[in-house]
Amino acid sequence: MRYPVRVTPLFIAIAATIAPAAHADEAAKEGFVEGSSLNLNARNYYMNRNRLQQTDDNIEWGQGFLGIFQSGYTEGTVGFGIDAHAMLGLKLDGGGGTDGSSILPVSDGNGKAPGSFSTAGGTLKMRAFDTELRAGDLFLTNPVIAGGESRMLPQTFRGVSLTNHSFDGWMFEGGQASFTKPYNQSGHQRIGTSYGKLAEGDASQHLNWAGVSWSGVEGLTSNLYAAELKDIWNQYYYDLDYTWQLNDLVSLNPGLHFYHTQDTGDALLGNIDNNTYSLHFTVGIGSHSITAAYQRVNGNTPFDYISQGDSVYLDNSQQYSDFNGPNEKSFQIAYGINMAEYGVPGLKFNIYQARGWGIDGTHYTGTAYTDPGAKRGDLSLMDGESHYEYGIGASYAVQSGPLKATAIRATYTTHRASEHQADGNINEFRLVTTIPFNIL
Repeated sequence: MRYPVRVTPLFIAIAATIAPAAHADEAAKEGFVEGSSLNLNARNYYMNRNRLQQTDDNIEWGQGFLGIFQSGYTEGTVGFGIDAHAMLGLKLDGGGGTDGSSILPVSDGNGKAPGSFSTAGGTLKMRAFDTELRAGDLFLTNPVIAGGESRMLPQTFRGVSLTNHSFDGWMFEGGQASFTKPYNQSGHQRIGTSYGKLAEGDASQHLNWAGVSWSGVEGLTSNLYAAELKDIWNQYYYDLDYTWQLNDLVSLNPGLHFYHTQDTGDALLGNIDNNTYSLHFTVGIGSHSITAAYQRVNGNTPFDYISQGDSVYLDNSQQYSDFNGPNEKSFQIAYGINMAEYGVPGLKFNIYQARGWGIDGTHYTGTAYTDPGAKRGDLSLMDGESHYEYGIGASYAVQSGPLKATAIRATYTTHRASEHQADGNINEFRLVTTIPFNIL
């Protein structure tokens, strides 16, 4: 459930993955101390999610702080460094209750979320030539393991990662993560999935991944990734995205995202055989863009991804619904405008509507993806279910001055569903302000 902005996630993933390596290269030349940086991000997050079929108070408001220290590298062919971070979340209002929480920790037993939560972590890193090895607490962003960053504080993973940029236009990476720190908790836990329910005592011991990104032709990018969530699934991902600049005014952007998920090992979530894809086509005319996207789930289980993560690079995954029900088809139309051309740089607006139909869970024979007897969780009742979602958003980023890069975003989303569709009926408003401070 992420922001309804039709910015291709591929570009975000590549930028987030390559940026640390670029910083590492510069830091290696400058030295361990000289190449160090210290940054603080302050994020204020307000969420009002009104579930029309319930009476619970779903208002949450919190203030998050994320401090990140990154050292440079020691001199020599092989350089060493250290990264560290600390997070603090403060409850300003709401959270907990019988409906659980989203940006704040779950109820501590008295029906309310705790007033604060915090965590800290560190990473040892080593760099040789164009290869970087990291071990410890990782910020990961790729199509098969991406930490959730759409809430007050980010999700992290504990493990090792390896990244290589030896060839122009290519990026290779891989690694293993055994634990995750969810975005609304202080402690670590094993990596689970967003939609599957593991039996008590069951847990996947780690997630292995490997992938390659290519951007060797102007305007064309592609990714190929594979991941094993031990004893749960093997997941494979491919995308192809091309931006064709017809002239200074008009651009065309077709793209494809495809996932195949198959159970493996002890199959703790039962049988999984799921092919899910989305196709999009964007026409850009000056500061305006119009996107049409079609998405299809082929499988008797929902398309699934790691718990709380952002590793769902599908076009119709929006702020609230992922449009990922078993055998679901969906279509989205979206419009965006950048106001820089009209004299207000940094100000953007977007609006979208998405519809899903043909949800059929009646062929599912397992237990991990259904909640028998629940009106909106029983797959056996999902026979031709449908839903729709529309939303509007506005964002502004300060362009200069002491508050440069401060971002403010407001979104309003409405979701309506047929009787047994899983997501239900909601109206939701979010207001998020992020202020970065470059201390060192």
